[in-house]
Amino acid sequence: MSTILVTGAAGFIGSHAILALSEAGHSVVAIDDLSTGRRWAVPAEMTFIQGDVGDAAVMRKLFAEYTIDAIMHFAGSIEVGESVTHPLAYYRNNTIGSQVLIEAAMEAGIRRIVFSSSAAVYGEPQRQPIPEDAPTRPINPYGWTKLMTEQMLKDASAAYGFNYAALRYFNVSGADPQGRAGESLKKPSHLIKRAVQVAVGVLPELGIFGEDYPTPDGTCVRDYIHVSDLVEAHILALAHLEAGGGNLILNCGHGKGVSIREVVQAVERATGKPLPVRSAPRRPGDPPALIAAADRITQVLGWRPQYDLDAMVETALEWERRLLRAPDGVHP
Repeated sequence: MSTILVTGAAGFIGSHAILALSEAGHSVVAIDDLSTGRRWAVPAEMTFIQGDVGDAAVMRKLFAEYTIDAIMHFAGSIEVGESVTHPLAYYRNNTIGSQVLIEAAMEAGIRRIVFSSSAAVYGEPQRQPIPEDAPTRPINPYGWTKLMTEQMLKDASAAYGFNYAALRYFNVSGADPQGRAGESLKKPSHLIKRAVQVAVGVLPELGIFGEDYPTPDGTCVRDYIHVSDLVEAHILALAHLEAGGGNLILNCGHGKGVSIREVVQAVERATGKPLPVRSAPRRPGDPPALIAAADRITQVLGWRPQYDLDAMVETALEWERRLLRAPDGVHP
């Protein structure tokens, strides 16, 4: 099978991707600068390089030492709020880092890239569910960095003759059902992660930011996707490119929305007890709903999500309990 370079391999999604790639028979070369990732998230038997994909010397050395057939690019900063307060850091890490990676890959003759994009490229869309051809109008630097990288891939593909897939995913949640990987950020922004932290006592309560939205229960509605389903979409996108398929831009989501209140109820079902919550004012820039139009990815890749909201919550909850049982409070 082929050898896949996985960037951001010690992070939340990357750590699940390297396991899935290995199970699919691929050889993995993992790279991460460990600014937020965990070294233990990459199995000891895998090739691991601690380095920054935005360092041209590091990438040229890597491509000279290893024969890479394709890249899965997850490396990057992900916090929307932080991108607003530190925009230049995000443009450097996400946009310039991706440019350096793509340029080094082209010099090495690599012809397949699967890119971790985001629904943030849509900004505040006028249509729900959101189709892939909806206008792309990011409202924060994070969304712009993702859209800029998509544009770089499009332009470089036309100029240099490689193929890529950009997967725009919505709210990624859950953890590996076998307990091998999960989200380990100390101060996460993801709702389900924070909700299960409240459930196990890591956080005192869950803030609900706004309860007067034009939604069925007044709270924001989002499209949640289990991390294992998301990784499977990446595997299928890679197979599409390896089979000679053309460039892809696809949403990754369930195609249906879940409110904050429904997430709270799912956590309460999983624990059998009430979840402490706190009402708070709306946050600026939070649209009432963000839901993926998910039919195209099913048509093109045959992908369908397998995990529902309860499974997302249950696997995330079990992972949080594993972290609590860990001797150092970090390593599961």
